[in-house]
Amino acid sequence: MTEPHRTVFKTADALELVADRYGSPTRGSVLLAHGGGQTRHAWAKTAMALSDRGWDVIALDLRGHGESEWSPVGDYSMERFARDLADVARDIGGRPALIGASLGGLAGLYAEGLIAPGSFSSITLVDIVPSMDPNGAAKVLAFMGAHVDEGFSSLSEAADVIAAYLPHRPRRTDLSGLAKNLRQGADGRYRWHWDPAFVSGVNRGRSLQDADGFQVSLQRLMLPIHLIRGRQSELVSRDAAEAFVAPLANARFTDVAGASHMVAGDRNDAFLDAVVEFLEHLQPRMQTHDR
Repeated sequence: MTEPHRTVFKTADALELVADRYGSPTRGSVLLAHGGGQTRHAWAKTAMALSDRGWDVIALDLRGHGESEWSPVGDYSMERFARDLADVARDIGGRPALIGASLGGLAGLYAEGLIAPGSFSSITLVDIVPSMDPNGAAKVLAFMGAHVDEGFSSLSEAADVIAAYLPHRPRRTDLSGLAKNLRQGADGRYRWHWDPAFVSGVNRGRSLQDADGFQVSLQRLMLPIHLIRGRQSELVSRDAAEAFVAPLANARFTDVAGASHMVAGDRNDAFLDAVVEFLEHLQPRMQTHDR
């Protein structure tokens, strides 16, 4: 197992985006884009597994998240996230395969459909489609916004809140991973590792609702697309998943039992099996490049 090294990409509006890069690649590149409110560390197991199989893996902190810079003007529109991913893909070279959870997946679709077609060799969507359930989305946003200002007095308090939100998962006992998703302020309290302007922008409809306008363009996509849904997802119904995949020329759908919206966290074994099988199937048609 190769330890990742930190790398930085520059956006068109001069923000620095931080990423972890894994492996000594013998195959193509894979770009990992997390969901809203997460960081690149959510992909650690996925990144190591793919790296061990020879891929060049780049796990990115999206703008306003993790160690990446915050937009000074609060620009967290879907178009801006999409442009960032297209720019990072160009800098990586070789048309990386994109694996995008929630926000990261939508931004990748937007980039490939409208902003910069041909950016990716394939797209794996993790529990997201443009026609997501509005009630499920509202639940996610309510959780994200509930502790934006006051934060938490300790990592243990944050773990209690997460356990209440995700009752199907055992409560965390090892809090070292959670620490990577929180930042400790000068007042000693812990807050989520993302810009509060991000969630306020989404609540004003500047991000997720912008995604609705590009659904027609998606039907023209020819690249391989893999939708991985959590069977207990609060955002993506089975009907919505099947309706999304049906008109696409080169798409497949995997339904992961025992998983909710946070598929990789709920059933990482089944998630990895689905991801690896898809990428292995495509490998003969994916570009490889030397570094």
